[in-house]
Amino acid sequence: MPSKPNHSLFRLTASITRVQFVGISIVVFALLLALWWIATANEWVKPLFLPSPPKVVARLGELAASGQLWQDAGISIFRISIGFLISTAFALPIGVLIGCYKAWEAIVEPVVDFIRYMPVVAFVPLTILWTGTGDTQKYLIIWIGTFFQQVLLIMDNVKGVPWDFINLGRTLQMPERRILTRIVLPSAMPGIWDSLRISLGWAWTWLVVAELVAATSGMGYRITTAQRFFQTDLIIGYILLLGCFGLATDQAMKALGRRMFRYMAPR
Repeated sequence: MPSKPNHSLFRLTASITRVQFVGISIVVFALLLALWWIATANEWVKPLFLPSPPKVVARLGELAASGQLWQDAGISIFRISIGFLISTAFALPIGVLIGCYKAWEAIVEPVVDFIRYMPVVAFVPLTILWTGTGDTQKYLIIWIGTFFQQVLLIMDNVKGVPWDFINLGRTLQMPERRILTRIVLPSAMPGIWDSLRISLGWAWTWLVVAELVAATSGMGYRITTAQRFFQTDLIIGYILLLGCFGLATDQAMKALGRRMFRYMAPR
């Protein structure tokens, strides 16, 4: 007898609708919020260490009403936007270059691989000495934290283009430049876009690190100030807000990627 089809959502390669995806995600977040609420309501953790959700929301509401929240968020968003764009502008052509040409890979890849293992936090005091505590220092930390990772990710994306595609271009007697721009880049761009989306998450992390150590404005600076006065509701509120910003940018890039690269088969 033929076996019945398995409609389990957790079956290997099983697909779900967009509504199901969003619904499951909302349920997970709701469960985490409920667990937090229950833990604080029953005082499993002291309020000094873990304030309740209403208290966190109330503090964020006060900061929003005063305009402080929007000012802090605006400064941090501006910094990460500039720093990430600078990093991507450098990493994209270099990653494509070393992904296409072995000679350039031999020149660049070992150096990039060497530097990317150096802890970014260790560069914070150096960048302060080099550039001061202004926005340039924040851009530099974001660049150090994302550029070297981006280069190697983009290199791997370019290397993933099937050789058959390139050989087809040579069979058609296309010049090297046209093979690069008409075959290699369109084939690699969906992977490159995902690599940029992932590295944007790292950029948020390094921005906050820079603002925690040397800043007079921004969300990281506000978290440091709140720590001195044991304002854990503000700290948790800003951490959650940073998570919301990161999730929003990640989902926006996912949606944009689906629109730009419709020629790729969805997974």
